[in-house]
Amino acid sequence: MLNIVIFGAPGSGKGTQSERIVTKYGINHISTGDVLRAEIKNGTELGKTAKGYIDQGQLIPDSLMIDILASVLDSFEDSKGVIFDGFPRTIAQAEALKKMLAERNQEVSVMLDLEVPKDELMTRLIKRGQESGRADDNEETIKKRLNVYHSQTAPLIDWYKQEGKYSHINGLGELERITEDICQAIDKVR
Repeated sequence: MLNIVIFGAPGSGKGTQSERIVTKYGINHISTGDVLRAEIKNGTELGKTAKGYIDQGQLIPDSLMIDILASVLDSFEDSKGVIFDGFPRTIAQAEALKKMLAERNQEVSVMLDLEVPKDELMTRLIKRGQESGRADDNEETIKKRLNVYHSQTAPLIDWYKQEGKYSHINGLGELERITEDICQAIDKVR
């Protein structure tokens, strides 16, 4: 099984690169945001519980998120692997993901860290906001999101380095070159 964690600040290209990885390697894509919206929309028990937290403006507990991810992972038939997009975001979540995968005799194969300079992230996100009309893609909100991302993720990068799963990817430049670098990192662990 090829289980990949894709990591990067908002605007780093995770979604674009995830689509390319899914196509090339034939693995499934789990975006935590998409999964949560689907669980809530479908009215599942997990979705109802998650909605309760969201409606109160609270973060979903790690244990609930892991239960939701486990449910989605178990629903894939004949899966060659998964790319986790948007999870984990904390060391506690990384440890919970490791445990959940171990219960299925699996592990994270590689953690891809798409690194893009902050000024480029700002440019990309402001442009995305102008093109898509996303309300959260304005300068003030973007700065807050980037600060939260960097404060939360720095420890995770070190954690995955200690696990021997970390792979740095330069997320600045030609789309094709970035994809090639990602594929080289994946091919090393296959």
